[in-house]
Amino acid sequence: MASPLTAKESQSQTRTLHLDPLQDLNDALCSDHHQQQQEQQTFSYKSPLRCLTVRGPMVDNSELPFRMLCHKYRADAAYTSMLHSHIFTESEKYREQEFTTCMEVRPLFVQFCANDLEVLLDAGKRVETHCDYVDINLGCPQRIARRGNYGAFLMDNLPLIKSLVENLVQNLNVPVLCKVRIFPNLEDTIKYARMLEDVGCSLLAVHSRTRDEKDQKKVQANWEAIRAVKNALRIPVLANGNIRHMDDVCGCLEATGAGGVLSAESLLENPALFAGFQTAKWVAKNEESRKYGKLDQADLLVEYFKLCEQYPVPWRMIRAHVHNMLGDWFRIHPHIREDLNAQNILTFGFLYDIIDRLRELGAGVPLHLKDTNAETVSANRLFV
Repeated sequence: MASPLTAKESQSQTRTLHLDPLQDLNDALCSDHHQQQQEQQTFSYKSPLRCLTVRGPMVDNSELPFRMLCHKYRADAAYTSMLHSHIFTESEKYREQEFTTCMEVRPLFVQFCANDLEVLLDAGKRVETHCDYVDINLGCPQRIARRGNYGAFLMDNLPLIKSLVENLVQNLNVPVLCKVRIFPNLEDTIKYARMLEDVGCSLLAVHSRTRDEKDQKKVQANWEAIRAVKNALRIPVLANGNIRHMDDVCGCLEATGAGGVLSAESLLENPALFAGFQTAKWVAKNEESRKYGKLDQADLLVEYFKLCEQYPVPWRMIRAHVHNMLGDWFRIHPHIREDLNAQNILTFGFLYDIIDRLRELGAGVPLHLKDTNAETVSANRLFV
């Protein structure tokens, strides 16, 4: 395959770690075989982190410039977008477009969806010298995963999952991570997690909703299930679900005892989440907080555009981030959103002009930063 380093190596979405699993994860990330495979900067946790924060995987939304933006705003690690293992092994164009990395945003978790042992191993071999973990997507609940027989729908075939993980563990030179959903029955979930640990999974990310609970706005994540899994395992566990701002990070860590947290969709709207910034809708009316007028979503978007100009990505990805970060602004001035949607071909000049127009119309809403979060974040480096 053509070298994926042509654009620079990237990172994934990992955010907050507790002390005991932190040491285990640090050992794995900085193990000798990483240093022997390639010359890379050593990743170490020098500040008194409480947890690891990770930018989770999102199809078409976890590309290098966005991971770099999240990293700037204190994401500790990041996932790539979910990569289709079969296409990845066969298409050089797909590899060059979908997998770019840079040393500035490590650790990097590369996630594949797969149901074939040899295809998945081939894909993993192609990236192992450019990442810190290879991840198997065992949590996607969407219809496309059902049709392709991957993601959470492999939960119906645990022997296949066991073989997929075991084959990677035995043949890759980097640790294997699994991102899973829970079963309706807690005992089944714990058995599932123990099976993954027993075959060599080094780090388990648990999305605490079932396969059928797709709508995260309607279904509360089950943090108690994550605590039960964490208590049943020896390997580090990362928690996923209901992470919308730093208060959720703290609440999740306390409730689950997990080594870290992942956030995905919330970061699409607010890439500065792990730096303590909150969108207006998450600021309680009775809560003393201050408006931090020096940063808003348009500022973040401009930073993202500049990274995209340096490390080009498909325009469909850029368009999606514009809608995600300026959604509230577009609701105030929908005609500008309509102008964006009418553009078949985008340019950076047009996108910068959209932001200027919104600012002139006074559409902006500053992000908020609580004083308590500001102190915590400045003391502890967090990761996406």
